[in-house]
Amino acid sequence: MRIPRIYTEQPLASDACVTLEKSPSHHLTNVLRLGIDDTITLFNGRGAEYPGVITALGKKAVSVRTGEKQQKACESPLAIHLGVAISRGERMDWVIQKATELGVTAISPLFSERVEVKLSGDRAEKKLRHWQEIAISACEQCGRNTLPLLSPPQNMRGWLTNTEAARKFVLHHEANQGRDGKDVPSTIALLIGPEGGLSATEIEQAENNGYAALSLGPRVLRTETAPLAAIAILQSKWGDMTPHA
Repeated sequence: MRIPRIYTEQPLASDACVTLEKSPSHHLTNVLRLGIDDTITLFNGRGAEYPGVITALGKKAVSVRTGEKQQKACESPLAIHLGVAISRGERMDWVIQKATELGVTAISPLFSERVEVKLSGDRAEKKLRHWQEIAISACEQCGRNTLPLLSPPQNMRGWLTNTEAARKFVLHHEANQGRDGKDVPSTIALLIGPEGGLSATEIEQAENNGYAALSLGPRVLRTETAPLAAIAILQSKWGDMTPHA
């Protein structure tokens, strides 16, 4: 049986007793049906993980005794900052989940001209917490011990101006440019538009801020497919997704 990986917001240390929050405690007892002396792995998103043994079960909390701190080389050498236009329904959830699994370092949900989703105030905060929970769950599943930085929804123009990276790409299906250049970047900013794509003005804005147009081939990909295909290609070329025969 695979050992469950559980995220906690608390500081972690070796040989310590940790009382988990309500949500992970519920997951361990009511979903996974674990008991006393069962083993789990704890991480708090700061790079390390700790083997643990369940020592106590309560109605609202589970206590765990941690073992020795373990460092796990799971992060890609290529830091990808994904700026992605906000899409409707579960499509955005899917992008955040899979982008986390594919190893992105940061995700910025963006408003652009053709984004129809309206978020502000409490609704925006609630949506951000929802996306953070999806990223956490993805890290638990895929083995990452470092959470991607998830920014609050923002205007695309500001993101273009303020984001720094060694290489910058804007996905544009009519572009002729590809992943040119022989240099090996350590950081990449990747901009993906909404359904219907970015407007000509937005593409021009991106190019004026140093973003090279990137095409993924002759087929037009859906808004939830395009970022994942682009991330996988970039990780294969410059990151840690090199296939082995």
